[in-house]
Amino acid sequence: MTTQFPDRQWGSRTNLLSRVANKFAATKPGSWVIRKITPLDRRVLERTDAKYTILGPIGAPVILLTTKGRKSGQPRTQPLLYVHDGGTLYVIGSNFGQAHHPAWTANLLADPNATVAIAGERIPVIATPVEGAAKEPIFQRFVEVTGAYAAYRDRTTRDLRIFALTRA
Repeated sequence: MTTQFPDRQWGSRTNLLSRVANKFAATKPGSWVIRKITPLDRRVLERTDAKYTILGPIGAPVILLTTKGRKSGQPRTQPLLYVHDGGTLYVIGSNFGQAHHPAWTANLLADPNATVAIAGERIPVIATPVEGAAKEPIFQRFVEVTGAYAAYRDRTTRDLRIFALTRA
């Protein structure tokens, strides 16, 4: 039996603030701003075990993913948007459309054991890469969260890595 992940989202993806923020996030300056506020958001998320995020008012579903650094062996924590499937969380390595994969994706490929903080809980997970035809419907769910993901994919030639996270 698969145990459901908690879900915590507030705000609305359809309100005016959310619509403006999502359009802005799809631009290169918007991506730059989000990268710059990520450290502050990480601190808010860490202090609340991902109960609260700076992006909450726009309805952004955010988790904290902690992986083991493949070179350092040290914990590495990254706030990420996710899509939720009850017993599975999906995360995508868009890296705002940059040319290189984000480090956390290489960490998961080296060691699939990780921890997510979501809705005030810390949960051990196993990450499995999503491959082939299964990727596109999941990617489209990310685009439904924010159209910025379509812009990110268009900005790069690399194949965006998607991972399914299930309870360990």
